Amino acid sequence: MVINTNTTAQKSASLLMESSSMLSKSLARLSSGSKIVSPEDDAAGLAVSIRFEAQISRTNAAKNNVSNAISYSQTQDGFLQKVGKALDRMSELSVLSQDVTKTDSDRSLYNSEFSNLGGYINDLATKDFNGISLFSGTTRGVTTDGDGNTFSMAGINLGASAYTTATAAGIATTGAAVTALSSVKSAITQLTTDRATLGANVARLTHTSEQLSVLRDNLSSANSRIVDVDVADESTKFARFNILVQAGTAMLAQANSTPQGALRLIQ
Repeated sequence: MVINTNTTAQKSASLLMESSSMLSKSLARLSSGSKIVSPEDDAAGLAVSIRFEAQISRTNAAKNNVSNAISYSQTQDGFLQKVGKALDRMSELSVLSQDVTKTDSDRSLYNSEFSNLGGYINDLATKDFNGISLFSGTTRGVTTDGDGNTFSMAGINLGASAYTTATAAGIATTGAAVTALSSVKSAITQLTTDRATLGANVARLTHTSEQLSVLRDNLSSANSRIVDVDVADESTKFARFNILVQAGTAMLAQANSTPQGALRLIQ
């Protein structure tokens, strides 16, 4: 029996320290909800998770860009619906002005409304969306994924000759009304093309937005399997380590009391 070196107590202390460390890690996982509370827990898993999180952030950013582009296109279409109603009325006025029972005085009244509607269309051509022109005809590249790839969204130009020719026309005379009707019909044809273009843009962007949502969900699920703690499993481990710590503490106390038996030999 020795006094200076209590190997039993040293071994018990070592095991207690190990159990205490595991208990602390388990507690940290449960409190944080993450399996990886420090790099040494899963170095490779942490590296993959960091890349996943960065890709998820980029995907969210791309989805926001696409959503804003959809709003931009929908705003364009809202204005074009009003342009369509204005052109419908202008074509109607062009036909009314050709009525042989109307005098030039009557036609001047029609012409006043016709000109006002043309001015309304010209005014819409200057509208913008967050400082970006809606109808400049510029093709804009919309970011469609986290790698920076883009979709070329065709622009709409209300300053196109088909529109400006119609809005600059007049119906003060029968002959002018005939010419104006032809111009307005051309503008209506251009309008149908522009609205179809917008519809194609929105359809394409909507599919992209849905695809980005699916990608984000799948990436989040994959990242979750790497970093998120299984609470049921970890709770079981926590209970096990907690019992080991309590048992180890008791056994260390017992091991430390063993050398006291040497006193009885001395006595």
